[in-house]
Amino acid sequence: MHTDTERCVRAVQSKDARFDGWFFTAVLTTRIYCRPSCPVVPPKVRNMTFYPSAAACQQAGFRACKRCRPDTSPGSPEWNARADSVARAMRLIRDGVVDREGVPGLASRLGYSARQIERQLLAELGAGPLALARAQRAQTARLLIETTTLPLAEVAFAAGFSSVRTFNETVREVFALAPGELRTRAARGPLAPATPGVIALRLPYRAPLNPSNLFGHLAATAVPGIEEWRDGAYRRTLTLPYGHGIVALTPQPDHIACRLSLTDPRDLTQAISRCRWLLDLDADPVAVDSQLRTDPLLAPLVDAGPGRRVPRTVDGAEFAVRAVLGQQVSTAAARTHAARLVTAHGVPVEDPEGGLTHLFPAPQALAGLDPESLALPRTRRTTLTTLVAALADGTLRLGTDTDWERARAELCALPGFGPWTVEVIAMRALGDPDAFLPTDLGIRRAAERLGLPATPAALTARAADWRPWRAYAVQYLWTVDDHPINHLPA
Repeated sequence: MHTDTERCVRAVQSKDARFDGWFFTAVLTTRIYCRPSCPVVPPKVRNMTFYPSAAACQQAGFRACKRCRPDTSPGSPEWNARADSVARAMRLIRDGVVDREGVPGLASRLGYSARQIERQLLAELGAGPLALARAQRAQTARLLIETTTLPLAEVAFAAGFSSVRTFNETVREVFALAPGELRTRAARGPLAPATPGVIALRLPYRAPLNPSNLFGHLAATAVPGIEEWRDGAYRRTLTLPYGHGIVALTPQPDHIACRLSLTDPRDLTQAISRCRWLLDLDADPVAVDSQLRTDPLLAPLVDAGPGRRVPRTVDGAEFAVRAVLGQQVSTAAARTHAARLVTAHGVPVEDPEGGLTHLFPAPQALAGLDPESLALPRTRRTTLTTLVAALADGTLRLGTDTDWERARAELCALPGFGPWTVEVIAMRALGDPDAFLPTDLGIRRAAERLGLPATPAALTARAADWRPWRAYAVQYLWTVDDHPINHLPA
């Protein structure tokens, strides 16, 4: 979008928050870059230039605005709506892969050379993987500086910097303030009482956001021991590269309040990335709802509760196992099966609030389980053990960087994987916004009540007009049934 100057100028002059994250405005006279909704008086058009990423602005010598904090804007929705190499690379960079594995590790995950990835990112984003990762490190550092009491030297390494010197230079260059000055500036404002070991932050999103189906779904399907709904917040345990964590996510009118307790602060970047992915916070609800409203049968559902998101997962392998356990059984039965698996094979953790007890078992921990110990039909035992074996040995990979169509083909090749299981994994684990469930019982009931075609083939043909947002159409169709997934718990 940054190449459409006229459209960008209109967005900046109207301070339209819907475009935050789509592009960034750099001001040639002040050498500052802003988000489109920056509250200051817009600069003259001749002094504006536009960039597709914060990293491109920084690489061009601009520093972040202190008023609108453009580095904290929602991520571009493009990276979650596409499955090409650039989108997959951006999801991996956001997940901290460059910091942990370097550019060669990023390239190998995508099946390209480092030079090819560099060229593709430069062409589309104006910055290479190192610059993009550097911009993310700067944002992580800012969060730790402003929301924790960690010594600044520890902040440097927790944010992914290789040295304190590089940390100091980057923070000064990006924010025009030294790390100590950033902390002092934050301390002047009203701060909530700090809890030792807890990082509290706000997760921004594009309005509107309807929390009912999002948090209702997560709460209704929560597996005891790893998830719970408590005091208006969805809480769960997280398995992270350097340790584990517990997160509490609370819907607020203009943001999601996030409280993170981490065993290692180096996991902050990935923990935030997983929480945003879980809640689909980088979506563009205006674009989605506008497309779905063109269908006269869907329009009333969209108008009744706009801004529905697709509830996703923090771990693709975990969700695939849970999807198999949920085949042809009720939500309550699926939770019971998963809870037994967690108790028997999960890693115990301590929760200061007492509700969470385990991490969900990794595929490697489940690879040796005795099928006879599972209270499942024999065919489903075979399905589960085959899936776990494929996940454990790396034959099947289900992550944010996975190619959607390739994963579908690999899942279909496993015994016991029908269209419903494959598509629900594509929708919630892989994040495909066009995944569709025409065989789902709730979808079939909704179709019958709304006057949509009843057979899966006919409904799929009708749903062609909803593309590429059929996964969001599923969320609206599910609201036709009075099911707990559609409501926030009392």
